[in-house]
Parts: sequence; C-alpha cells; structure tokens
Amino acid sequence: MKKLNLLIILFLFGCSSKSNIKPIISYSFDGNRAYSYILEQCDLGPRSPGLEGHIKFENYLLDFFEKLNMEVKTQNFRYFNLLLNQEMNGKNYYVSLNPEISNRILLGAHWDTRSFADEETDVEKRKQPVVGANDGASGVAVLMEIANNLSNDSSVGVDLVFFDAEDVGIKGNSETFAEGSKYFSRNMPLKIKPEKAIIVDMVGDKRLNLPIERYSFQKNKKFVLELWDLAERLGLKSFSKMIKYEIYDDHIPLNDIAKIPAVDIIDFDYPNEFYNYWHTTEDTPDKCSPQSLAQVGVLLLNYIYEN
Repeated sequence: MKKLNLLIILFLFGCSSKSNIKPIISYSFDGNRAYSYILEQCDLGPRSPGLEGHIKFENYLLDFFEKLNMEVKTQNFRYFNLLLNQEMNGKNYYVSLNPEISNRILLGAHWDTRSFADEETDVEKRKQPVVGANDGASGVAVLMEIANNLSNDSSVGVDLVFFDAEDVGIKGNSETFAEGSKYFSRNMPLKIKPEKAIIVDMVGDKRLNLPIERYSFQKNKKFVLELWDLAERLGLKSFSKMIKYEIYDDHIPLNDIAKIPAVDIIDFDYPNEFYNYWHTTEDTPDKCSPQSLAQVGVLLLNYIYEN
C-alpha cells in the first residue's frame, strides 16, 4: 500500500451515531491460531512476484481451505510490474461462503509482499525482498481465522478475497499499487455483488493503533462510524476515533471502480511515528502479536453477525 499524506489529527468523538444499538454478543476469535498463520506464511519466504514463496503460497492457501471443505477460486490476470520492469502473471483468490445469500460483505487482504526493502536505512539491504509478516501476512491470517469461525455457518454471506500484486508500485506514484484489486474490480468474478467491503492490512503490529483512514471516511462516513462505534462498544482499545492518513490500498479500486463501499482498517505507523519496519527487512513475525490480530478479528466477526 502507499501512504499519501499526514493530516492534522481530527477527533471524532462527537460524530458517533448510536441510535438503535443492538446488545453486544462478543464473538470469539483465536488470535494465537491467527498468529500461527503469520508464522506459516513467513516460513514460505518472501511472497514477492517471481519468488519461490509467491509460488508456494497457492498450495498453502488451497490446502488450508480444502481442510475446511471450502472451494477456493482463482482469478488469473496479467499486469506490468514496474518494480521488476516486466509483464507478469498475477493471481487473486476468493472464497464465497453461502454464495446464494444476497446480503453479502467482502473481506479482503493482499497476500503478496514487497520485492525490495526500499525503506531500509541500510543501503545494502534495499535490494532484499521483504518477508511481510505485518504487511501481507497479518491481513491474510485474520481472514483465515475468520474462515475457521464461519466454516459451519450457513446464515451469513461473506466473500473472502486475497489480492495479489498490491505491493508492486513505485514509491511516489500511488496508482501503480493495488494491481490485483484493480483487476478484480474491473472484472468482478462474484455471482452476487457485495453490499460492503472491509480491507485489513498491517493489523498485526504489537503496538497496534487503528485510526480512521481518511479516504474511507470521505467516501463512507456512516460505514466507518458503524465499525469504530462497534469497536468502542466492544472495548477494543486499538481502534482510535481520529482521522489520520490517506492510504492508496485495495479499498480504493473497490470504491471507485467496482462501486462497492469499502473501508480500510490499517495501522500504518509500524511500530510508531518515529521508527519504521514497513518495507524493510525488519517486518518479521516477532514484531506482531496474537492480541492485535484478535482485536481486528473480534470486530469483523461482530460486524458480520450484527449486519
């Protein structure tokens, strides 16, 4: 994903809409099991286009969903990778739970990782690929554990989408990112178009802080406040009712091309505003935690069942 700019922080405590609140039933989410999925993905190696880990991921994902008796569908596409300066094959994967249900929500994450650690302060490391424990594996891990929770439930319509080629863009040119979600949005493979979408990206940071992404708020204020109000009611302390960065992430093609209201849940300050693991060789599993993954997973499960 590409960070665009930092705004003056705007507190939104007065913007909350709390009419017709339903009683909370806090659905559980196994953060430890989700964390194990981060470890397993990182064991594959960097999942950058063209690398062995990128190839291995397909079997890893297919094997996981086969055990849950869920069908994974593949959306193949071609794109020009500006980082590697060549045309490449990309693969989006999607799983539709109860595809006949018309009231649907899309949960998405990108599974690829950055080809070069271009944010490294050590110049010698900038040509190394990124293992992507947080930027890549954490969002996938949350979706995998959501699948565990919903595998035997015939009452909800959920599409889990794993986007490829999200992190292939050129620094300073935001629209060169998110190639997989652009293709998906232009060539919607789902039988029923989801009513809403939530992207989860970089949600494993031990020091998790989830402000409101500015573009999400501008496009879908009511949807954003539904989510952050629910997080507040659930006591999920990592969610912060302030607007901070605007991020070019997979939610933008879903919003602008597919016309699906989409919100990005993301912690870009990794681990904080003064130090950075993003797009460096330091983006490793030890920087992530089960507790952070659980906060995001609990919110998603509760939102699915409330809506």
